[in-house]
Amino acid sequence: MRRLKDNISSDYVSAANRLNGRKARKRIVAYVEAYDDIFFWRTVLSEFENDKVYFEVMLPTRGNLTKGKKSALMSLLKAKVGDSMIACVDADYDYLLQGVTAVSKEINENPYVFHTYVYAIENYQCYAPSLHDVSVAVSLNDHSIFDFEEYLREYSEAIFPLFVWNIWFYRQNHYGKFTISDFNKVIETGSFSLEDPYRGIRSVRHKVGKKVKQLQRENPGAKDSWQKLKDELKELGVTPQTTYLYIQGHHLFDNVVVPILKKVCDVLVRERQREINRKAVHSTQRYNELASYSHSVEDIVPMLRRNTGYRHAEPFVRLQNDVRNFLSHSGI
Repeated sequence: MRRLKDNISSDYVSAANRLNGRKARKRIVAYVEAYDDIFFWRTVLSEFENDKVYFEVMLPTRGNLTKGKKSALMSLLKAKVGDSMIACVDADYDYLLQGVTAVSKEINENPYVFHTYVYAIENYQCYAPSLHDVSVAVSLNDHSIFDFEEYLREYSEAIFPLFVWNIWFYRQNHYGKFTISDFNKVIETGSFSLEDPYRGIRSVRHKVGKKVKQLQRENPGAKDSWQKLKDELKELGVTPQTTYLYIQGHHLFDNVVVPILKKVCDVLVRERQREINRKAVHSTQRYNELASYSHSVEDIVPMLRRNTGYRHAEPFVRLQNDVRNFLSHSGI
């Protein structure tokens, strides 16, 4: 049997499945981009495991440490593709590009490639309806002091017009004129304060409005195509209220959501500590209770990375349906 140093061939996996006998579960290898993706895709695929099939989620190569989207896709394409091997990747902008580039075409049309629909797994981890639960998991305090859903809805509405322009340039293959980095600089909210949480969004609205007017002046013939793209993006799931799910995941995670969670959780932790101080009968009880609470409090970033409260998000439901249809068409 021919050995492949850098990837497992689909024929090899299929043959191994046959050797295991009719009653053995079928193994499907799922290539992912990086270490962080393993946990996410395990949560996606484990729901579909049963007495007939199971998934093995792994990095794209075994012969070296090469990682990334391109590596995951190439490991799949180099093998003789069959229903025993899939690639699971972040959508990035490729879903919204709808086949304009070769990678986008592969992601949107290859039945053995599954993508997040939203930009990346970080966007799911920052799913607004789940963020209160994350704050509770970190602080062990269920007091709701901030409306994450309203904030990210307002943020999305503020950045939506400029986001359409960003995709417009990528669709026109002129992305160098307005890159993701350029877009991220405009939608930067600055420091976050619970005393005036929407100050950053007001600033973003002003910057977005100014940039949109500039792009309109520089591209006077783009009005109709921009409007057509806006309508198409809405059909793909990008609405003015959900745009945060489709911007660069690291930007959303590091520059928007984590700073908010830090402020919120700091308040919740101090609130719980004051409660312990108030209720403690004597100093020894106070010391022991504060120590116990301190040891139970979690760090924000690891907790957010393990957040799975996105399961009812519409893009995630579509992703699940893709896996379900793949298994159905494979006769599993």
